[in-house]
Amino acid sequence: MKNIAILGSTGSIGTQTLEVVDNNREELKVTALAVMSSIELLFKQILKYRPDVVCVYDEDSADELAMRLKVSGIRCQVLSGMDGLTECAAYEKNDIVLSAVVGMIGIRPAIAAINAGKDLALANKETLVCAGHIIMPLAKEKNVKIYPVDSEHSAIFQSLNGERENEISRILLTASGGPFRGMGRKQLENVSVERALRHPNWSMGRKITIDSATMVNKGLEVMEAAWLFDTDCDKICVMVHPESIVHSMVEYMDGAVIAQLGVPDMKLPIQYALFYPRRIYMPYERLNLFKAGKLTFEEPDMETFKGLKMAYDVMKEGGIMPTVYNAANEKAVALFLDGKIGFLEIADTIEKCIMHFENVPSPDMETILETEKKVYEFIL
Repeated sequence: MKNIAILGSTGSIGTQTLEVVDNNREELKVTALAVMSSIELLFKQILKYRPDVVCVYDEDSADELAMRLKVSGIRCQVLSGMDGLTECAAYEKNDIVLSAVVGMIGIRPAIAAINAGKDLALANKETLVCAGHIIMPLAKEKNVKIYPVDSEHSAIFQSLNGERENEISRILLTASGGPFRGMGRKQLENVSVERALRHPNWSMGRKITIDSATMVNKGLEVMEAAWLFDTDCDKICVMVHPESIVHSMVEYMDGAVIAQLGVPDMKLPIQYALFYPRRIYMPYERLNLFKAGKLTFEEPDMETFKGLKMAYDVMKEGGIMPTVYNAANEKAVALFLDGKIGFLEIADTIEKCIMHFENVPSPDMETILETEKKVYEFIL
């Protein structure tokens, strides 16, 4: 039996993780759950999975949940705030922590889990984008494994299996192209939030869906892959693959290319991360290449989707600049979703912030969080 904690249990990745648990109840036990404020769904999850401890980041919502559990006669420790989140991550019974919280809030609990010797199934990009220089050495020091949950990074991880001693030539990171593939800036001037949220292949949360539409998500994935696989970002090539069947590839020095293929279903990389190195049965749709018909690949348009190009630039510069990039994007996406700025202004906002802020080499956690705050204030 493997005990798992799920940080972000009511979000898209969290709920799909619980579907994986449902299919493997004899092998997976939920010991801890954490959410921001969605106590209605969390209450149902507590009833079904009976974790030992939960965290609701919002303190008032945590108090309300604790009262409901007391009235219902359900024994479950309820925590709140960042202290509660880190306590859930480091809970002594956890074997593995799946981090699926959105934003930089996920960095501290990831550090707490690693310090407690817990393996990490990582779906939170900011953990490595902003703090990869802290996370990766710490994981090595504590002998903790980090398993990627993003479909692309999972595909790379799988394509590297058995090949660790062989030098890679390139990582070929695939991208669907989102809902606006092939469009120019003129066509994107007045796109609505609703159109931007219509991803052609994947069902994801609102923020990551917008990131996919701007291709900033792929920029974040380039930075994450550089840390996960200890490679230079110049060796990471983004390829637009609209079918979303090839999830990513690795090209080796002899010219061989190894790829991982599958239907666009996040439960596969989630399950792989939780059970690695085992592959177990999944009762879901299988890839039918006859039905797929063809696989196509295109170069990304880094002029229209300049957020992708900027990601390479800030990763090369390093220091605090990836945090500036990420924080500017988070704030700009929130403004777009609220109808306060246009679609193209998301990347424009990131660019303004990159130009405004000076770099800080090897930032500590306090500097990272303070920079996030300063970026938000600058945008407002």
